[in-house]
Amino acid sequence: MPYSYDPQNVFAKILRGEIPNKTVLETEHSLAFHDIGPQAPLHILVIPKGPYVNYDHFASEASDAEIVDYTRAINEVCRLAGARPGDGHGGYRMIANSGEAGVQEVPHLHIHILGGRVLGRMVSKA
Repeated sequence: MPYSYDPQNVFAKILRGEIPNKTVLETEHSLAFHDIGPQAPLHILVIPKGPYVNYDHFASEASDAEIVDYTRAINEVCRLAGARPGDGHGGYRMIANSGEAGVQEVPHLHIHILGGRVLGRMVSKA
């Protein structure tokens, strides 16, 4: 499936420094920052620096170095935020929306790390 990346999306603009952000972590291939409209006490977005629309696109076209960096950046964000359950904390939810049915609002891969409270069920049966 061909992916069409929009270089004018808000995360591309953040990566170019056109829009400020509250950075949590920056690595060679990833950027993590606080969400401007948090849905939980902890709400951090982690994005790859490459032009990937969603996780499918990333998994099929990113380099091994990008994939490893992104995965480790997510872990480091959770550690820095004090959210990892193995560290004696309550845990977190990791969400990546993809496509229209997945309610993806920005066409750049991004993982939401949410925590800081009990988040309830992810999806209702209704």
